[in-house]
Amino acid sequence: MDRRNLIKSAGSLAIFAGLSARPVFGRSLGGYPFTLGVASGDPSPDGFVLWTRLAPNPLERGSGMPMETVPVQWQVAKDERFAQIVQSGEAMARPELGHAVHAEVEGLEPARRYWYRFLVAGEASPVGTVRSAPAAGAAVDRLRIGVAGCQNYESGYFTAYRYLSEEPDLDAIFHYGDYIYEGRAGRSCPKAGEGERSCFRSHAGEEIYSLDDYRRRHAQYKMDEDLQAAHAAAAFLSTWDDHEVDNNWAGDRDERGTPPEMFALRRFAAMQAWYENMPVRRAQFPAAGGLRMHRRLDYGRLLRIHLLDTRQYRTDQRCGLDKPEHCRPASDRGPSQMLGAEQEAWLQDGLEGDFGWNLLAQQVMMMPFLYPESRAEGRANLDSWSGYTDSRARLVDAIVERKLTNVVVATGDVHKHHAGIVPAREGDLEGPAAATEYVASSISSGGDGADIPQGWEQVSAENPHTRLLNDRRGYQLFTIEQDSWRTDVVSVTKVSDRSGAKQEISTLMTLPQQPGVHAA
Repeated sequence: MDRRNLIKSAGSLAIFAGLSARPVFGRSLGGYPFTLGVASGDPSPDGFVLWTRLAPNPLERGSGMPMETVPVQWQVAKDERFAQIVQSGEAMARPELGHAVHAEVEGLEPARRYWYRFLVAGEASPVGTVRSAPAAGAAVDRLRIGVAGCQNYESGYFTAYRYLSEEPDLDAIFHYGDYIYEGRAGRSCPKAGEGERSCFRSHAGEEIYSLDDYRRRHAQYKMDEDLQAAHAAAAFLSTWDDHEVDNNWAGDRDERGTPPEMFALRRFAAMQAWYENMPVRRAQFPAAGGLRMHRRLDYGRLLRIHLLDTRQYRTDQRCGLDKPEHCRPASDRGPSQMLGAEQEAWLQDGLEGDFGWNLLAQQVMMMPFLYPESRAEGRANLDSWSGYTDSRARLVDAIVERKLTNVVVATGDVHKHHAGIVPAREGDLEGPAAATEYVASSISSGGDGADIPQGWEQVSAENPHTRLLNDRRGYQLFTIEQDSWRTDVVSVTKVSDRSGAKQEISTLMTLPQQPGVHAA
């Protein structure tokens, strides 16, 4: 290795390990630094990631922090009173990363609950709890994983997160994306009928483009007490969809036709802010070519989770969703890519029959779905896998060729609860299934909602491969055992104020020997 590359590598290590000269920092931060809470993520058998971000004044430029590197202490204990501290260390909160802290903890026991906190400038953070993953190859009796996402700050309160944080024995929460929304203040506030929009809370500022913009928007969301409670309750398995960057972006293109070299600047700012604000590992650190979000987590022999990226490597949608006349000509379509060739091969190589279950944790609906005739964008959602049918066919073929019957797909994006099958043959909705799909509704996007939205009364009959349709906000909870997969579908009665009550919509079951959805 030449001297230039050696220095470059050493500098990279110093960013993460604090190998640079120890900063001297002895003054007050000017306010409580842990206003954005704490979080954990991506458990392994011997540890997990711990996250916080120092922000005494979250919505100010620089979040009220001095432009200096600040050492932050972290502690992991076997009890919530920290009488038995088993690991501790120091991480550097650097201004280059918005004073975010990512501590990768190792050397712990598998399948055990721990408690953690941060300390800086005489202040202690809130306490979070997290469970390490089971040992590789271990027999596991049961796992409980929540599914949530699509949390538009202006559309409603995050009450569902409060209920999710109270669910017992959570191993993790899969966040399928749309953690923030990029629009200007007031854009997503609910309308009173066809009248003016009424904002009970609204975004700060205009539409976001710069790194400072994205940091501020993430901070505004992180200040929500119900979201903080969910983060403190369990490890997040964090992915993204479109609104972390821009609505319906695909690869190097946005929906407005911005030149790709200009959109790349916005996309990189958004990806850096995503990394700064998510409890993810240094493997997800943004690089010049993008950010490798897709990764794989194993829970003993019971479950393999494939966290997928359906945005960064996809080809452009073949039609503009709100302007069908902008469809690309047939000669320009060619084979579509939803995952990109490299990620697609990675996924196929990782699909295994040695696990009780394979979970494809991703963003947009995989199964075909026929929408009402009244839908302005058409009866098919071309931003979903239904706009990339050859990509879907290649994945289905890989599942069928491997004779896997234990594949479950977890999805969000459409702000409704659905459950159904991904057909083994394209267009054969009532034929054999390749996989089972559970689509979780939004935390707040779409407003209060209803059990069945107006104009959707015939939709279930037109989609015989599905077993669920509900337009309430909420989340889903997977209880996974060797011989069964149980999905509890949970909603809140309203998100327009904080008094929404928890409702159990249904409990559905899937068996490992045969894809499909059954009433419990």
